[in-house]
Amino acid sequence: MMENKILVGALEVCGLPEFHIENLHVRVDTGATTSSLHVDNIEEFEVDGDLWVKFDIHPDIHDVSKIVRKEAKVVDIRTIKSSNGTIEKRPVIETEFVLAGQSWPILITLTDRSSMSYLMLLGRQAMAGHIVVDPGETYLLGNPNA
Repeated sequence: MMENKILVGALEVCGLPEFHIENLHVRVDTGATTSSLHVDNIEEFEVDGDLWVKFDIHPDIHDVSKIVRKEAKVVDIRTIKSSNGTIEKRPVIETEFVLAGQSWPILITLTDRSSMSYLMLLGRQAMAGHIVVDPGETYLLGNPNA
């Protein structure tokens, strides 16, 4: 059913309002199950028996010297095999995702993506029920930096 789904290309611009991030360029990847976000300095801690993480995030991709320290409850730990074949355990958090004026909660793994071209990868779980992908196109929703 295509009704009410957002048509996106392989690259789009999204927002993560809980992290005060707007206009984040995201790589749309139907080959990835889970979304991932670049963060630095992940520290685990407990609150009332629940696992939480603190991490540094760069809300402005054009000024990586700007760093914001955030905290989030860990909803899962997943073993992820990255595109280069390395396997790592990553904390999974839930956060609000905004695209084309719509928003919904997504699960996202936190990792070091500094060697990647895009700070965020959008996986299938986050797209399900909301997004249809045309992999031959980019920025179908507009590119604020164009």
